[in-house]
Amino acid sequence: MRTLTVPLPGREYDILIRPGLLPQAGGYICSVVPQARKVALVTDSHVAPLYGETVAHSLARAGFQVETFVVPAGEQSKCSKQLARLWSSFAQFGLTRTDCVVALGGGVVGDLAGFAAATILRGVALIQIPTTLLAQVDSSVGGKVAIDLPEGKNLAGTFYQPRLVLMDPEVLGTLPHETFADGMAEVIKYGCIADQGFLEFLSQNPSRSAIMANMEQVLYTCCRIKAEVVAEDELDTGRRMILNFGHTLGHAYELAGHYTTHTHGQAVAAGMVRAAQLGTALGLTPAHLAPDIAQLVEAFGLPTAIPCSQADYAAAIGLDKKGAGSSLSLILLDRPGHALAYPILKQQLLEML
Repeated sequence: MRTLTVPLPGREYDILIRPGLLPQAGGYICSVVPQARKVALVTDSHVAPLYGETVAHSLARAGFQVETFVVPAGEQSKCSKQLARLWSSFAQFGLTRTDCVVALGGGVVGDLAGFAAATILRGVALIQIPTTLLAQVDSSVGGKVAIDLPEGKNLAGTFYQPRLVLMDPEVLGTLPHETFADGMAEVIKYGCIADQGFLEFLSQNPSRSAIMANMEQVLYTCCRIKAEVVAEDELDTGRRMILNFGHTLGHAYELAGHYTTHTHGQAVAAGMVRAAQLGTALGLTPAHLAPDIAQLVEAFGLPTAIPCSQADYAAAIGLDKKGAGSSLSLILLDRPGHALAYPILKQQLLEML
């Protein structure tokens, strides 16, 4: 088993990575929340039939009283209606301040259940058990929890760190191709922003089978990078911004498709390519990087470009949380494996796009 610690002062937590971890989840959770008696297990309608019973039985064997709450699968569940539903369900279950919420699923479940855990009773313990590649390498680590608003994604949320993250690489074998590819966009991002050697490894292993054969190392590398960045900048005011490489423009592509046409990973993939092109135009990014990234994302079935109107670009840039007044920090690469925040006027960015 591979173990990583996210070293936040007074609130450090471990990320455990091991095949076959789900049936032992209850024991690991008991070790970090020994006073808990009740566990609210939150999952979705896709994951519940696959892994819900396994985790619920493991929790029961560890001595917890367990109740499972299933939300509809899909981004539409990351909303105030489902959040309020969870609050009421937790209250009816009799959850107390010493009890625990377990999020079993992808990024939507992790964000929704995490926000519910952060706000019910002013905060109860949260355990993340991510079941998609995107959630394992990105959304389950770092403490960002949120719901979407009609005006945009993740606009209502907070920072709330889990007590433990459990990752079982075996669950990734059941992912549809598109969902696996979604996660690969974030995997590629880590190589682009912080590890040239990892980026080269991905370029030399451009297939799902090759990545799956090395999945423990892939997860460990991505989580190591994120843990280091989060430990340095938990509240996303400095270096943590580099984790948003490809996301400023990616949010525009998601908005252009009304959050249904393009997945998050597809939007980020196209956003990384476009950001690299912009970096080259600004004289910062080496000219070979944009085509190199394009070739890599394409190998995993991800788009290298997504049509987007000026209005959608303007709306996404206006809502970008890295912005301040008339400018924002656009995350660009100055060399393979290294990113920085580049201050740019929003109007100048719009004109370049």
